[in-house]
Parts: sequence; C-alpha cells; structure tokens
Amino acid sequence: MHKELKDRTVLVIGRGSGIARAVVSAVREAGATVVTASRNRDGLVAAYGDELTLETVDVTDEASVAGLAERLGHVDHVVSTASARARGALGDLQATAVLQSLSTKVLGPILLAKHFAPRMPQAGSFVFFSGATARKPVPGMLAVAATNGGVDAVTRALAVELAPLRVNAVAPGTVDSGAYDALGEQKKAELFAARSARNPAGRIGKPDDAARAVVYALTNTFTTGTTLAVDGGEVLV
Repeated sequence: MHKELKDRTVLVIGRGSGIARAVVSAVREAGATVVTASRNRDGLVAAYGDELTLETVDVTDEASVAGLAERLGHVDHVVSTASARARGALGDLQATAVLQSLSTKVLGPILLAKHFAPRMPQAGSFVFFSGATARKPVPGMLAVAATNGGVDAVTRALAVELAPLRVNAVAPGTVDSGAYDALGEQKKAELFAARSARNPAGRIGKPDDAARAVVYALTNTFTTGTTLAVDGGEVLV
C-alpha cells in the first residue's frame, strides 16, 4: 500500500474512541507518525497505551493550546475531532451548553491555527469537523447546526488567510460512533433504521467513512477551503 503520509507527523485531537480513533488508525495506516491529544488523557491511555505519543489539551483554552504547540514544535498536519454537543429544542437550550459547543468547534480551530500554523511547513494542513446539520438543520439541533455552520465559515476563512497551508473540514451525517448511545439500544436502532431507509446510500455511516475523508483531505494538495460531505446523501432527502 502506498504510504502517502510517510515521514509526516499528524496531531489528532479527540477522544480515544469513535471517529477520533478511526482517524488515528487511518493516518497511521497511511504511514504517519501520530500524536493524539484530549482533555481526558486517561481515556487516551486506556485506548492506546504506549503505542502513541499522548498529550493533554483543552482547545477552548488558549494557554493550553499554546502550551501544546510549544511542547510539540513541528507537526505537518492537525486534525481536530473535538466536540461538545448542545442538542435540544430552543426552549430547552442552556446558554452555557451552546457556548461550550461554539468554543470547542469554532473557537478551538481558530486557536489551533493561531498557534500551530507558524510551526508548520507550507505543505501542511488542518482538518476540522463540521456536520450535516449545517446544511440540513432539524428540530432539536439548532445549536449543533449553528456550530457546524461556524466550522464551515472558519474553514473557508482560514484557507484564505493561511495559504498556502490548506484548511478543510469533514461533515459527517449520522454515524454510529457512540454519539447516539445515550438514546438507549431500542431508540438508537429505530433511528438508524429510519435514516438507513431514507438515505440514498441505504445505510448510516461508520467511523471509517469519516476517517477516509480525513486522509483524502490531508493528502490531496489541490483541496482547500472545502467541507467534505460524508453523509450518504442525508442532506438531499
């Protein structure tokens, strides 16, 4: 297999499961050296043991991001899967939850770009995570839609400001990544069955679907300022 990321160092921010773990596996398979970071380092230890370099970071805290950049020095690519979901109908939304969502997925990428871009080669790139709700909002997902729309705007703006560094986003649809486990097995199964029946792709997504899009974004040097939809056509119906 062609190792497109051989001799490259990729920082992956996120927990040690779900999409973040799939991204780590995919970029390692593509030949990269991976550093992974999260607010919960213990979770990373449980997931990876001593296989990877493990770091702690809070992407909403500028001092934390700056400290990570200082410790790591040179990296070629940065991928952030960090999120803080603020689901709920308008009347139930709490300002603190909405602000945490925006801070994690919108402010976080800005801080990462501010502190890592000066240390990265011109061939480097950032990949952030948006979501299908930015293009197809549904009731109960107002704050999530606003957050993901913000990610898309930041991605485009940074791609212009940081050029020739590339900046892209991946926008998954419904993915069985653990994000829906709180619904309980029966409700989750019913939701997945309904969306599988409606999706043009005929199924819901897997973490590997999103991870493969990340590898594409990292390695295609003519792709920047783009949000890659990985949603099975969910936004079309």
